[in-house]
Amino acid sequence: MIRSILAAIALLAPCLAADKPNVLLILVDDLKPTLGCYGDAAAKTPAIDQLAERGMRFDLAYCNQSVCAPSRINLMAGSRSTSTGIYNFGADVRKVYPDAVTLPQWFSKHGYQSQALGKVFHFGHGNIGDPASWDVPVFKDKLIEYLEPESTGGKLTREEAYFSNRELNRIHELPRGAAWESPDVADDAYADGRVANEAIRRLKAAKENPGKPFFMALGFARPHLPFSVPKKYWDLYDPAKLPQPEFTKAPAGAPAQAGKHGGEIVNFKPIPQNGNIGEKMRRKLIHGYYAGASYTDAQIGKVIAELDRQGLADNTIIVLWGDHGWHLGDHDIWTKHTNYEQANRIPLLIIAPGVTQAHQSTKQLAETVDLYPTLAELAGLPAPVAPQPLDGTSLVPVLKDPAARVRDHAYHCYPRQGIGRAIRTERYRLIEWKKSGAPPETAELELYDYQEDPLETKNLAEDKPEVVAELRAILARHPEAAKRR
Repeated sequence: MIRSILAAIALLAPCLAADKPNVLLILVDDLKPTLGCYGDAAAKTPAIDQLAERGMRFDLAYCNQSVCAPSRINLMAGSRSTSTGIYNFGADVRKVYPDAVTLPQWFSKHGYQSQALGKVFHFGHGNIGDPASWDVPVFKDKLIEYLEPESTGGKLTREEAYFSNRELNRIHELPRGAAWESPDVADDAYADGRVANEAIRRLKAAKENPGKPFFMALGFARPHLPFSVPKKYWDLYDPAKLPQPEFTKAPAGAPAQAGKHGGEIVNFKPIPQNGNIGEKMRRKLIHGYYAGASYTDAQIGKVIAELDRQGLADNTIIVLWGDHGWHLGDHDIWTKHTNYEQANRIPLLIIAPGVTQAHQSTKQLAETVDLYPTLAELAGLPAPVAPQPLDGTSLVPVLKDPAARVRDHAYHCYPRQGIGRAIRTERYRLIEWKKSGAPPETAELELYDYQEDPLETKNLAEDKPEVVAELRAILARHPEAAKRR
């Protein structure tokens, strides 16, 4: 009798393994919600728009810090920067938590094969990714890439050096590469096309050789600068008809440390070294950003089409996530590195067969760190346990019912002279700038009302003391920001 039971369990075990859903986690660098599915009428993003129609779109999703390396650690470790003290490039989660259990490792511990293609953890600026997170070697390709000789003059450029960890001690002695190029080439002439091709190859292999379910993290580099994108994606747009920033000044009454000028963008030519970008160049940069989003959209479309072709979509959880937003000249700011809306609001789509329904959206506030517990619960895994802080909240109740609520705010930060800790409710954002551990009365405060002032034209902290008090009470639920590692 016992032998019969054991034999039945043995026969059932492969079926149970086969019932585990695959996970396809798509990461897109520097992508804010410039997407048709988020209401951007100018964007040509049919693949992502169709993906959004399959499941849940989060309309108020936010990164935990608007810079690539920490944001990706937030995702993979499930920890906010304010918990770990990892705010900058060059910081490695293993230096702080040697035995950290990352999101892909949690899946690997529970029978999955974890694999990464393209930009998943940040690579460059002193970061080397996290090889311990993956069961097979990471499929890497170039993050900064040029095809036209005049883009580089045949020399190693600043951003190429940054993203390949070369000459880091003499970056500003190196020449600047072009901010854009548009050769008439095939998609896979650039790395994102090759990453998509490799993902397609692996999906075919997963169908032909079923075994362990897969956890596949698939990272695309565009629309990160430089806007090196095949000509056909530039040709999708008339630059004269693309949206332009509506408010190009700092918010009235904002602290000086809240804004930025120049920064990353001046590492590219022909951007003026002083960071002052005129109308013609502004239109070119906006054009390049939209072209980059459309190029990546096409690569995502190819991968999803293969997932469908192989019959894997019905048993695959799909997530599309942008690592942070991007300023396109609003507040006279470019790229990211602020606590403002354009730098922190991200696209987040989740398609979970048997859980989500088609054509859904929600106003639930969500954070990057929420994906770790959400994916674990969707896959039927135990609640994550790890030595690093796990700061997220599962969004599964919301995936089942878009009207459900699991949190009343999103929390993010950015470090400057002090650390700007921010909470975003459905209507407001409060930002508190102060050094970690300093008395509350030393803080500089910002308050923005997105119902009355969506462009953040004025800091309302002095005008609405009752709202400030209410939001500071919410902020006080969070511990003081960890000091920088």
